[in-house]
Amino acid sequence: MNILLLGSGGREHALAWKMLQSPKCDKLFVAPGNAGTDAIATNVNISPLDFEAVKQLAVEQAINMVVVGPEDPLVKGIYDYFKNDNELKHIPVIGPSQHGAQLEGSKEFAKKFLIKNNIPTAAYSSFSKETVEDGCRFLETLKAPYVLKADGLAAGKGVLILNDLAEAQQELRNMLVGAKFGQASAKVVIEEFLSGIELSCFVLTDGKSYKLLPMAKDYKRIGEGDTGLNTGGMGAVSPVPFADEVFLQKIEERIVKPTIQGLKNDNIEYKGFVFIGLIKVGDEPYVIEYNVRMGDPETEVVIPRLTSDLVELFEAVAEERLGDAVLETDERSATTVMVVSGGYPEDYEKGKAISGLADVEGSVVFHAGTKTENGNVVTSGGRVLAVTSYGDTWADAIKKSYQNIEKLHFDKMYYRKDIGFDL
Repeated sequence: MNILLLGSGGREHALAWKMLQSPKCDKLFVAPGNAGTDAIATNVNISPLDFEAVKQLAVEQAINMVVVGPEDPLVKGIYDYFKNDNELKHIPVIGPSQHGAQLEGSKEFAKKFLIKNNIPTAAYSSFSKETVEDGCRFLETLKAPYVLKADGLAAGKGVLILNDLAEAQQELRNMLVGAKFGQASAKVVIEEFLSGIELSCFVLTDGKSYKLLPMAKDYKRIGEGDTGLNTGGMGAVSPVPFADEVFLQKIEERIVKPTIQGLKNDNIEYKGFVFIGLIKVGDEPYVIEYNVRMGDPETEVVIPRLTSDLVELFEAVAEERLGDAVLETDERSATTVMVVSGGYPEDYEKGKAISGLADVEGSVVFHAGTKTENGNVVTSGGRVLAVTSYGDTWADAIKKSYQNIEKLHFDKMYYRKDIGFDL
């Protein structure tokens, strides 16, 4: 079949790499893709948010399936766009409906869904510009640190965790009245701070049944020892050493099953990935957030651990027979380390030539912010490459990733040298 994959990051390169291993995938188009997908598939320079252009491409190339990588097109309703168009409705879209995508598109929607379905999560309240002073008073009832979350999509930057009450109150005003995150912070969710260690749970669902993918843990902060600014993610490991059988069972029984049942109860059409951001408080799992797609860089460790045919699984999702499908995983550990542009996550330069890619041995390099220019691979984003390795333990795997990173070079290149430090 001909498949169209939307997106341009490391997540999309990893999905493309895996789908191309399937005998069912004849031609793979990636829009817009990067230098990594360009080497293995056909890149098409259109935006995943330009639904008209996506339609034209789907019709011209006789596309049989669309796989959506990032959240933006899902929150803007690409699933519904295909479903409601006579020329497109026969093409399955792997990703939730616009209604389902609200789990990520609105923090308030997600919190209400969690509470309604008795899924363990932090206590919260939400506020708007009109109720900003009520919000400031609500902060006074909580203990530090204070957690403020922009309701809408803010590219992973809309969450503030602050230790000082006056600063938290000021930031609440900045978000609601000063539109610090634009339309995304027209509403702000304030929630109690949960102290523990985070991990990510990934579920594939056809809306009726589900399959659990391997768990992963990612590292968000730019600096070693988890210091400095938040990023899109600086590395990841899978499986998660501290998530034992008992804890995994709690996640499935208390969180995954009621999530899928909740979608069913509310008649929410959902055919795709559910990414559940979790925190382990003592021995108990709590939900921090939902995302409606795979995480990045977690995809670069989760997808390489799948031994099943990913295209077959997607077909089962589209045809609502995922319950009969088999999802098998590699017993080995996988780790990935993100190589980023100097200055990221703040200002950074693009267009730096990357060398050493051909020298990498025993690891897979997934491209994130790269493009091909005059036959050379150059940087085009903050997060540039994800170097993924397998090992009998996560420590063996991470060692391999670091050995291969030493062979790579571009001007002002940076990476964290302590991924997995807390395990």
